Amino acid sequence: MSFRFSADRSEMDAPRIHSWLSDESYWARGRTRELHERAMDGSRNFGVFDDAGTQVAYARVITDGATFAWIADVWVDASVRGEGVGKLLMAGIMDALEPLQLKRTALYTADAHGLYERFGFTALDKPEGWMTRMTGPADRT
Repeated sequence: MSFRFSADRSEMDAPRIHSWLSDESYWARGRTRELHERAMDGSRNFGVFDDAGTQVAYARVITDGATFAWIADVWVDASVRGEGVGKLLMAGIMDALEPLQLKRTALYTADAHGLYERFGFTALDKPEGWMTRMTGPADRT
């Protein structure tokens, strides 16, 4: 099976993505469809599709397009994990962001450090400088 990367928002299967994130992810469990749609609308959206055109992976990037980006909601369908889909997704995202010459691109992961390290991500040098403000339900990322 071969896979294809896309940065075309119109190709993204929003109901499928919402199901993955709200039903299966550890960070967005229970996310409403309305909140999911707003998040997609305010982001650059990326996906990987199989030969049949079915979406098998997703991620979104929140960026000002000049200085900073946050990679969020990265998901690879369980049926294709281990087949290089995550690598294809991240390579496509990094290629899309490269022309922006961003100073910093960040993400959070609890379990995929090895994947992101392949693309130059490292643990924070000075985590004490980073701060967050949490409001609302804990699953709103």
